[in-house]
Amino acid sequence: MTSAVFERLRADILATRLVPGQKLHIAGLAGQFGVSLAAVREALSRLVADGLVQALDQRGFRVRPVSHADLEDVTRTRIEIEALALRKSIERGDADWLASVERSHAVLAAMPYRDPADPTQHNEPWIGLHRDFHRTLVSACGSTWLLSFREVLHEQSERYRRLSIRFNDGQRNVPAEHAVIVNAVLRRDADAAVASLSEHFMLTMRHVESALPVTNATESRPMSGKSTRA
Repeated sequence: MTSAVFERLRADILATRLVPGQKLHIAGLAGQFGVSLAAVREALSRLVADGLVQALDQRGFRVRPVSHADLEDVTRTRIEIEALALRKSIERGDADWLASVERSHAVLAAMPYRDPADPTQHNEPWIGLHRDFHRTLVSACGSTWLLSFREVLHEQSERYRRLSIRFNDGQRNVPAEHAVIVNAVLRRDADAAVASLSEHFMLTMRHVESALPVTNATESRPMSGKSTRA
């Protein structure tokens, strides 16, 4: 029960169906999911540990707020961690790893970025393939701890990125950025690969920064505390 609630809430937070700063009412969530109060508390505690939820002294829980300072901190720390993991992967990765990078990139490149039915939204299959692509890039680093830290930072970055999707002006060529990273990896040019990856993350940060004032305005609206997911 706890794991099911955890996964549902996590998905809703990352997809911004539960918005930054929104209060999470334990009783309401328990009723919504048909589980015990204890199951919801445990799920929320796990989300606190993952940095997606904040525990408020004597006031329950809320979705972790967003800010320009936090976005920059997350992005620059992610660059440090992911650059190290990518360098190690290029050094250690074998031919099978290189082939997996090519396959992951090809599958991602073939998937539309936006939802064909609603261009203001992400195409959900693209999101999973994008996550898998970035995981594959660093999967040969040989460090479980490094990959664990990287995963936490990726989720925080993903939440920011998804907040900004509807304000994307379409001028950024994300597939081209991915291709530059992959070409450097296939050449085993670690410096070029890290530089391209870092610029890719910084471009995302700058784009999200331009959307944050808009997304922050939504945080002041009254929220029901319930997920909109069926």
